[in-house]
Amino acid sequence: MKKLLFITIVLFTIIGFSSCNQSGNGELIGVQQRPKWNESQPYGMVYVRRGSFNIGPSDQDPAMSGIPTKTVSQEAFWMDDTEITNNEYRQFVHWVRDSIARRMLGDQYPEFLITEDRNGTPIDPPRINWDEKIDWSDPDFQMAMQDLYVPENERFFGKREVDSRKLVYEYWWIDLQQAAKRSNNYNYETQSYEGNVYDSEGELRPIENRSDFILNDRVHVYPDTLAWIRDFTYSYNEPWATRYFWHPGFDDYPVVGVTWKQAMAFSNWRTKIHSDYLTSKREPTVQAYRLPTEVEWEYAARGGKDFSMYPWGGYYTRDEDGVFLANFKPLRGNYVEDGGISAMKVGSYEPNEYGIYDMAGNVAEWTETAYDEAGYNYYSDLNPTFTYNARPDDPPVMKRKVVRGGSWKDIAYFTQVSTRSFEYQDTTKSYVGFRCVRSTFGEEFN
Repeated sequence: MKKLLFITIVLFTIIGFSSCNQSGNGELIGVQQRPKWNESQPYGMVYVRRGSFNIGPSDQDPAMSGIPTKTVSQEAFWMDDTEITNNEYRQFVHWVRDSIARRMLGDQYPEFLITEDRNGTPIDPPRINWDEKIDWSDPDFQMAMQDLYVPENERFFGKREVDSRKLVYEYWWIDLQQAAKRSNNYNYETQSYEGNVYDSEGELRPIENRSDFILNDRVHVYPDTLAWIRDFTYSYNEPWATRYFWHPGFDDYPVVGVTWKQAMAFSNWRTKIHSDYLTSKREPTVQAYRLPTEVEWEYAARGGKDFSMYPWGGYYTRDEDGVFLANFKPLRGNYVEDGGISAMKVGSYEPNEYGIYDMAGNVAEWTETAYDEAGYNYYSDLNPTFTYNARPDDPPVMKRKVVRGGSWKDIAYFTQVSTRSFEYQDTTKSYVGFRCVRSTFGEEFN
C-alpha cells in the first residue's frame, strides 16, 4: 500500500511539473512556439545599413541657400540595386492582363477559377487558377475574351491586339496616417470613432468603422510610350515610342513613361505576389515593397560618403582619365559623350559604395514623398518623410511628388545627391522611372 501511494505521488509530481513547465512554472516566458524568422536577402536588392547624415543643399546649390541643413537618422532598408527594368515591369503588365483574361474565361471555362477550398467550402469571390494555361490562339478563347481586345473599328490594319487601355490593376491599402490621427481616435465609451474621412466621391463624412481607413485605387498599368514624342517638340523619337517598352533589345533598360500612381501600384503588386508565395509555403510574410522616401533615396545615393556631391564621391563628373561617370547631358547637349544618347542599360556604370547602380543619371526616379519647398524645415529627424494622398479634385500643387537623381536629358546639377526636383503624380515622362525599397526589422542583416 505504501509502495502504491509512493508511485502515485511520483506520477502526480511528474505530471504536475510537466504541466507547469509548459506554462513557464508560473514565470513570465512569453508566447512559445512562435515562428522562427531569419530574413534573407531579397532578389535584386542590397542592404542599406541604418545611419545618420545631413540633408539639405550642398555648397553648389545657391538656389536653395536659404534652407538649412539638418541631421537626420534613417533606419536600415533594402533597395533595388538598379532601376526597375522594362522586362521587370512587363511581368506586372502580363500579370494584370492574364488575371483579367482568366476571369473572363472563367465565365465559360470553370477550370480557370477556383471556387472551393480543399475542404469543399465555397470561395467567394472565386480565386484565379494560375496553373491553367491560356491558349491565346484558340478562336473559342478569343471569343470569350473579346472585351479584352481592341474593338474591331479601332484596329490598325485589322490586327487583333490586347487593348492596353483595359489593363487596370485594382488594389487596397490601409491609410495608417489617417488612422493614427488623434482626431480619429476610437472612443471606448461611445464605442465609435471620432473624426471624419473623405469618401470615394471626395465628400467629407463621419467615420463609421475602421474599414473607412481602407483606401483603394484603380490604375491603368501600361506605360505611356507616347511620352517619347510628347516630351520633345520638333524631334524624331518615333522609334523609341514604338519599340522601347516591348522590343527584347530594351529588356534591361529602365522602364519610363510610368506615373507615380503606376509605380505605387507596381509596388503593391510586387508585395502581393511575394506574400502569396510565402503564404503558400506557410512562411511569415515580409514588409511591403514600396517607393523610397526622399531621405531614404538620398541616404542610399550617398553610399556612405556623407559630404560628396555625387554617388561616386568627389566633385567631378569625370574620372581621372576624363571618362564620364554617369549618363546625363554633358557639354551643352553632347548626349553621346557619356556613352549613350538616351537611356542606357541599367548598371552600365560602376555602383556606389553600397553596391547600388545609377543613382545619378540614366533616368530620374519617383520617390514616395510629396514635394514641398520647405519640407526640410519641418521633417522629423527620425526616418523623415512627408506623404499626401492627393484626391482627383485637388489642385495640381498638391499632386507634386519628389523626383531624384536626374536623367539622361538633364545637366550635371540634377545628378547631384542633394538636388531636389518634382513631377506631378499623374504625369508621365520619357526620363522618369523608379526603384523599390523594403523596410527591414529586427537585428542588423549580416
